Amino acid sequence: MGLFGGQMANVVEWQEYRDDIIFWKWRNDEIKKGSRLVIRPGQDAIFMYNGKVEGIFRDEGSFDIESDIIPFLSSLKGFKFGFNSGIRAEVLFINTKEFTVKWGTKNAVNLPAQGLPGGLPIRAFGTFSCKVSDHMALIDKVAGIKEQYTVDDVRERVVAGLDPLLMKWISREGKDMFNLQANAADIGRGICTDLDMEMRKLGIAITGFSIQSVSYPEEIQKMITKAASQSMVGDMGRYQQMAMTDAMSKGGAGGRMAVDMAGMQMGMMMGQQMVNQMTGQGGQASGGQKPNFCPDCGTKTNGANFCPNCGRKL
Repeated sequence: MGLFGGQMANVVEWQEYRDDIIFWKWRNDEIKKGSRLVIRPGQDAIFMYNGKVEGIFRDEGSFDIESDIIPFLSSLKGFKFGFNSGIRAEVLFINTKEFTVKWGTKNAVNLPAQGLPGGLPIRAFGTFSCKVSDHMALIDKVAGIKEQYTVDDVRERVVAGLDPLLMKWISREGKDMFNLQANAADIGRGICTDLDMEMRKLGIAITGFSIQSVSYPEEIQKMITKAASQSMVGDMGRYQQMAMTDAMSKGGAGGRMAVDMAGMQMGMMMGQQMVNQMTGQGGQASGGQKPNFCPDCGTKTNGANFCPNCGRKL
């Protein structure tokens, strides 16, 4: 940005503000007499002279550089503006807000898995939050060689180191490889701790990390879906009961048939229960005597050797 080149005064401010920029460096040939510094909400301003930090200003507002700023600069406290000369300085504007950034694995991550020599390939997606934590570290490691630093720069660095962290925290404590979403919160907290430790070296704090989705290869996903379906259905008898109840509730020809079948099955079950009760109450007496009722059809035997109805030997 050219700001009033060659004039007596200029305005030092971050005019071309963007939400995705973490810092932006103001450069001009000279800061003239009568110039003002403008700091907007969510910004810090850092004065640099000959590559050295002279002062950090955090209060928002418009300030006269000669009277409000220079007296607080480390090596420029006694600087006096000449009629045609000024300060050759840089001002670094820092965006102090917290950023929420989307991330995703560039390539499939092969997790160690029993029975899979090449590992289990997965892809993961989510978000992380970050903010500037250390002005000096940011200047030393990043700002000294850049005009600006963006959210995309942070995302690129985070994603570059994400694969080993995913493998570390997913494999830790025997996490279920086929149900990673259930453990996503624990895995995310572990990754956040490690990422924060690494990124603070650049003056950036990682304040949160979440895994929103994990995707498997198509063949693995089909197996997971099938296993989930089987666990929901349970045994076949239970599935048949559920299907019959559903058909009965829908009505129509299929519903009436289901009702008839249910009635038949219920009648058979009741008949069998009656037979069991009769044979249990008046059945075989002690000493090997013949039963009073046939254990198969329930017909009274009257002491016969064979059932008069079904012919069963008694």
